[in-house]
Amino acid sequence: MKLAEEYILSQPEPYRSIIYNLQIIIENEIPNLELHYKWKVPFYYFRGKPFCFINVSRKRKYVDLGIVKGFQINNHQEFLISDKRTSIKSLRYFSLADINSTILKEIIQVLSILY
Repeated sequence: MKLAEEYILSQPEPYRSIIYNLQIIIENEIPNLELHYKWKVPFYYFRGKPFCFINVSRKRKYVDLGIVKGFQINNHQEFLISDKRTSIKSLRYFSLADINSTILKEIIQVLSILY
C-alpha cells in the first residue's frame, strides 16, 4: 500500500469521508493527476508539478485542501484561506456538508489552466 493511501485510511471519521469525497471530485475533474506522499500528506501532482494537497488538522478539526498557486486563482477568493502563506491557499472542510462541489470544480478547472 502506498503512503498516501495509508495516510487516508488511517484518518478517523469524519475526516476520511471528507477526503474520499474530495478525491472523487478532484480526480473526476482532472483524471491524469498523480497522487504522491510528500511533506507527510497526500499530494496531487499535475504534469509533474505540485497541484494540491490534503491535510487533516485534528487539533482544529478540519480537512485542509491546500491549493498550490492559490493566489493566482481569480474566482472564489472569498472561500480560499491564506493563513499567512505566500503562495498556497486552502479550502477548509469541517464536515461533508461543507463541500460545495461546484466551487471546488471551478477552482480545480481554473487551477489546471495555470499548468
